[in-house]
Amino acid sequence: MSAQGPFWINPSDTSLAFPDVSLALREPDGLLAVGGDLAPDRILAGYRKGIFPWYGDDQPILWWSPDPRTVLFPGRFKVSRSLRKTLRKGRFRVTIDRAFEDVIRACAAPRRVASGTWITREMAAAYIALHNRGHAHSVECWLDDHLAGGIYGVAIGRIFFGESMFSRTADASKVAFAFLARQLSAWGFALIDCQVHSAHLASLGAEQISRQEFIGYLDAWCPVAHDGHPWRLQPALANTPW
Repeated sequence: MSAQGPFWINPSDTSLAFPDVSLALREPDGLLAVGGDLAPDRILAGYRKGIFPWYGDDQPILWWSPDPRTVLFPGRFKVSRSLRKTLRKGRFRVTIDRAFEDVIRACAAPRRVASGTWITREMAAAYIALHNRGHAHSVECWLDDHLAGGIYGVAIGRIFFGESMFSRTADASKVAFAFLARQLSAWGFALIDCQVHSAHLASLGAEQISRQEFIGYLDAWCPVAHDGHPWRLQPALANTPW
């Protein structure tokens, strides 16, 4: 380990302190610290500072803060012509926080395009604990009462930190993401954190901003309390044409 990181976090350290994100490595981009644990308060403390855990079964806990950061402003979600057609058909039923554990387990399942998963059993258990404390949320997309797709993440104030999404049916995760973005926009959320760039996220409207700008959004909006609305899809939005 160098003076520039990654830094070791002792699991017994109850201060929940993280190194300054400016000390994260450039290669691999954003690797900041190793170790610690996945206690809910530690995960929340990391998110609040722009840091998230991401590692595999054969690795210790790794904490990241990449620069630039990929984000999506809720009001800028891109609805393509084909997605709009899917949304207008109304084939899918969308809910919030009705099947969180099912969503995270589906996200953790191996994908056809990759072997293994970064959502370890330890990670899944940690986010289920966050959900039980009211910090983590899911959006579910149903087709004929079967879970066809979904997305989950963590909310702090008016920032939503997206973690993962899955589809078992074409467009199901996009439909879930579209409803999430529209609902968060209605609630006055400032930002959806998408963590790292991908062509898929960019096609949905995600863009890259500097880590410094991202931290500025966290400082401004994480302390701003959500209005207290229950995490349910508002009927008026659910019935609004796309």
